[in-house]
Amino acid sequence: MRTLPNLLGLIQEYQARNGFPEFPSELYEPCSYILTLGGKRIRPALLLMGYELFRDDTEKALPASWSVELFHNFSLIHDDIMDAAPLRRGKPTVHTRWNTVTGILSGDVMLIFAYRFLAQAGEPDVVARLLDTFNRVATEVCEGQQLDVNFETRADVSIPEYIRMIELKTSVLLGGAIEMGALCARADEADVQHLYQFGRNAGIAFQIQDDLLDTYGDPEKFGKQVGGDILQNKKTLLVLKTLEVGSQQDRDELNRWMHTGQEDPDKKIAAVKDIYNRNGIPALIEEEKQQFQREAFRHLDAVSVPEERKTILRQVVEDLLGRES
Repeated sequence: MRTLPNLLGLIQEYQARNGFPEFPSELYEPCSYILTLGGKRIRPALLLMGYELFRDDTEKALPASWSVELFHNFSLIHDDIMDAAPLRRGKPTVHTRWNTVTGILSGDVMLIFAYRFLAQAGEPDVVARLLDTFNRVATEVCEGQQLDVNFETRADVSIPEYIRMIELKTSVLLGGAIEMGALCARADEADVQHLYQFGRNAGIAFQIQDDLLDTYGDPEKFGKQVGGDILQNKKTLLVLKTLEVGSQQDRDELNRWMHTGQEDPDKKIAAVKDIYNRNGIPALIEEEKQQFQREAFRHLDAVSVPEERKTILRQVVEDLLGRES
């Protein structure tokens, strides 16, 4: 079983051998550019880990793993356009460095290349199953993005709706990546489904952890402004839980802050955090996260391979869910 750095090295070598064409440069340079911005490559690595639970010839799963990474980055290019985001990982977004038309077209071609690599991912029957999973997950990611957009103008978002949104937007791709690794390895259907549910539940816990870190993370470790969600008036799980359990006074105060701008950002962040703290929101959100985390590992425990083959995957996901950045 390879360690995460070993797997990331395999992915990097595969990327180097399978770069984008040089012409036309206006189309392909943005594709190469976004892949240099320092993403963790966790999704393709999870696919390889899902494969290695059952087989040791990991290189055979590299085309499928790279297709997942290309899809993820395609979605980032288009998400940045929709969000009018100027920066991605501290660097100019594709549509900022070039223009919106280039961002749309370069994102489109990345998606096409993702399918090209997927077509190389095994025997025809395996590729057919991979396509089914890939298409299901890709559709759900788009559905999650639309729900996220819808929530911006809704005042009545419920916690189950929010959980469903982050499941679609974030966690199904994590679960789908591990599922695709198991499909490449021709694992039994029961194991395939347990691994999907493992990744799906871990992905929800991951996003809940992200919500917590955005407000309570260490700025030096988090790598971006703490309190950004508060300043953007995002309806995170912290907001929704406060509106569920808080006093009428606290709910009214939170709603007032969520309808203000960023004239005094430090004051706004401090005031909203005070509301969270006096309602015990951090502990409630942590318990919500732990529920999904426990469910995730229950599914991993059920996968019918020796425990030692699960060690790397288990440790990587535990580290992700306990991260401080």
